Amino acid sequence: MENIVVEKVELQENKKPENKFIGGLYDIVSIFMTAVITIMLIFTFVFRFVGVVGPSMENTLFNGDWLLVSAISSEPEYGDVVIVTQPNYYNEPIVKRVIATENQVVDIDFSTGAVYVDGEKLNEPYVKGNTTDKYEVDFPVTVPENHVFVLGDNRNHSSDSRSTKIGFIAEDYILGKVKYRVFPFGDFKVE
Repeated sequence: MENIVVEKVELQENKKPENKFIGGLYDIVSIFMTAVITIMLIFTFVFRFVGVVGPSMENTLFNGDWLLVSAISSEPEYGDVVIVTQPNYYNEPIVKRVIATENQVVDIDFSTGAVYVDGEKLNEPYVKGNTTDKYEVDFPVTVPENHVFVLGDNRNHSSDSRSTKIGFIAEDYILGKVKYRVFPFGDFKVE
């Protein structure tokens, strides 16, 4: 009888390593899946990466730059660089700078390139060249409620709210505010 009892103990000890292996594997898979889900939630609801296409935001942003965009919604303000997903003529998201918000009056003097909001000339050190290209919109214009008026920093190479192809941007279509340039490495701050 002793031999039988010893064999049963040996069989039970042999099963324990399999259970430990399966339990350890389950723990690793569980941790990995939790990490993946957490990262997906963060990059869906908190931050997103967006690439810049085209020259419309030079010298602030360049074609091929990668941006970290905050998806946490807050009211857009003058000077914010935003990603816009509003359907437009080009059928693609665009990156532009907020120049005016709801109920503000925008006027552009195309002979001098000066932009005015509510009668005040904007100080725009980020602009590449004067705003001399006129599109279909007649100025002055008043920004509708829950909309913004956007311009590219490279004003003479930008399709923006001066054109009916883009127009005023509904705040609901602002994907987020650009927080940092993550590629190329170096100057991370976007102003």
